[in-house]
Amino acid sequence: MTIIGGGIFGLCCAWEMSRRGASVRVIEADRIGAGSSGGHVGALAPHAPDNWNPKKAFQLESLLMAGSFWRDVEAASGQPTGYLRAGRLQPLTDPDEAARLQARITASQDRWPTEMQLRLTDRPDAALIPDSPIGLWLVDGLTARINPRAALSALTQALRRSGAEVIEGQRPDPDALTGTTLWATGTPGLLDLTDALGRNIGKGVKGQSALLRHAAPNAPQVFADGLHIVPHQDGTVAIGSTSENEYGDLQHDERLDEIIARARQLCPALADAPVIDRWAGARARAKSRAPLLGHWPGREGHFVANGGFKIGFGMAPKIAALMANLILTGQDAIPEGFRL
Repeated sequence: MTIIGGGIFGLCCAWEMSRRGASVRVIEADRIGAGSSGGHVGALAPHAPDNWNPKKAFQLESLLMAGSFWRDVEAASGQPTGYLRAGRLQPLTDPDEAARLQARITASQDRWPTEMQLRLTDRPDAALIPDSPIGLWLVDGLTARINPRAALSALTQALRRSGAEVIEGQRPDPDALTGTTLWATGTPGLLDLTDALGRNIGKGVKGQSALLRHAAPNAPQVFADGLHIVPHQDGTVAIGSTSENEYGDLQHDERLDEIIARARQLCPALADAPVIDRWAGARARAKSRAPLLGHWPGREGHFVANGGFKIGFGMAPKIAALMANLILTGQDAIPEGFRL
């Protein structure tokens, strides 16, 4: 079994198949995490529970699987992944917002485990508290976080310890590949599919994020003013990210200064936190805005796992199980909206 791509989908699928006894080889054209999976944020945040649909149900199942999935990776690798279900804090900004949120809160009571449901509070217990003009915050216990780079490193180590081969810096010739192949190649993969199938499959959307040195390791993450502010276990806080449909050089992070300034204003505790890393890259967004999974049309023995725009780390545990079932046993349980 060959998996092309060393991002979150490729490595999670490889790990799931390897621990089921498959012989696995991962080939990454650059380095592990060179694409969008190598950013900073790692917010495993659920979709809103109202207006329920199969995509939201799939994501919820994956988020609930995540704890055991990442504990197994940590045990197999001997390395931390930074996973923690610490919850999320969102400030309300106008008096009518509380009334509008009641349907969402009720939906969470119907859909989410009891201890994880949405609720309003006027006394948030957190190390990073964004200002609320009306003195109310929306909190939940379902949202979790992962340290993206630590998670990829742990997955790589777990794979190697399991006997799998992980190769970096090699770009395979598709015509030279033999046997079963899974393509998990992010933005370049969406463009390849577009060329091969003659229709728009998806594209890259540029994102930018920053990493600050500030210790709040067990604090809930903050979502405010369109920003994710995510404390990590290693004494850092990630801030991100932009969504830019039109862009030039991916290496330019000219919008980060604005994002950092907004985060400092939202959470004054970050006012003096030094910036220790900056990131910019293209995140793979399918035209359908859902993950693209299943057989590569017209290529016998070739499969695709792509399009994890903004939700890749949250969806990865269940996608890995689903793709392992499809490839190893022929069991096809791909949701209709996720099919390529």
